[in-house]
Amino acid sequence: MTNYSTKIVALKAHHEELLTRQNQPVEWGNGIYTKYQNPIVTADHTPLTWRYDFCEKDNPFLMQRIMINATLNSGAIKWNGKYVIVVRVEGADRKSFFAVAESPNGIDNFRFWPEPITMPDDIVPATNIYDMRITQHEDGWVYGVFCAERHDDTQPGNLSAATATAAIARTKDLVHWERLPDLIATSQQRNVVLHPEFVDGKYAFYTRPQDGFIDTGSGGGIGWALVDDITHAEIKEEKIINARHYHTIMEVKNGEGPHPIKTPQGWLHLAHGVRACASGLRYVLYMYMTALDDPTRVIAQPGGYFLVPEGWEYIGDVMNVVFANGWIADDDGKVFIYYASSDTRMHVATSTIEQLVDYCMNTPEDGLTTAASVETIKRLIEKNKQATV
Repeated sequence: MTNYSTKIVALKAHHEELLTRQNQPVEWGNGIYTKYQNPIVTADHTPLTWRYDFCEKDNPFLMQRIMINATLNSGAIKWNGKYVIVVRVEGADRKSFFAVAESPNGIDNFRFWPEPITMPDDIVPATNIYDMRITQHEDGWVYGVFCAERHDDTQPGNLSAATATAAIARTKDLVHWERLPDLIATSQQRNVVLHPEFVDGKYAFYTRPQDGFIDTGSGGGIGWALVDDITHAEIKEEKIINARHYHTIMEVKNGEGPHPIKTPQGWLHLAHGVRACASGLRYVLYMYMTALDDPTRVIAQPGGYFLVPEGWEYIGDVMNVVFANGWIADDDGKVFIYYASSDTRMHVATSTIEQLVDYCMNTPEDGLTTAASVETIKRLIEKNKQATV
């Protein structure tokens, strides 16, 4: 065996060790969910054949020819008995693409499928696409709704000016994708989620209207819109169902994460909230529930955040951020929550439908003032005086 071959064998063994590493739960959590010690997918998890040229003549130093920067913001689906995430993979060139990774147990041993997804373009090609939400719709298709970003050509001298639309694609096998026209809306839409069921015979979308690419402007929160034809989707009427509020975790903006999970008590929603702080924008996750007979009617909303970056999760490309656009609910009630930390790597937290419903229905709402928060704590203190352990 040549020295070059020896290097390749060692590289592959090191990679295999990473892919097969067992993930252990973190002890002493909050009782709502369990986090795990290791991220489930990182840039180093991507296949070596995507990054290295293994021809000694062309790559004598065994360098990475294509570097991967991050793996983040993944949609999720249970597929053929496996836990499958559709990962946003970002290259060193800042371009993102989608790739499928699967695991036998949902918490470790994630492996990417051999090739990234080839996503067809819309009529106007996008510079970048990212953050796909996966919905297995009752119409029989699996839909991916994601952001399509393009330069804002109305500002030719500003290379940071961008526009965003909600792109829509569908598939039957997660390999071959049919691209549908982008969602037509009067505002910019970069955070759109398809509801899994028809509502009044129409397709239903959770939206986030924005005046600009970054700033929400007049956009008031998470919206709701019905669409007649998903192959030519157009929002004609939109209403806010989960509003932003001053001095809360969702002061700057908020957006739906994955599509909601249906339970006997109502629809479970996972969303992200954004506020400004001294170190920039802080992204956290929160939950709420809506009525089974009316997904636009909020029936419970716990106050404050549900999940935040902790420890080294705080560090990364964009620090102080957690973001989730994928979760999987098993038939036995276990829930796998897939979240990214600091726009860099993917993690999982596990819970159950019973726990999440209990959390939503029995956690006090945000009273929106310091005085209200103190009174809420005092009521709990008083109740605990009467409790017997």
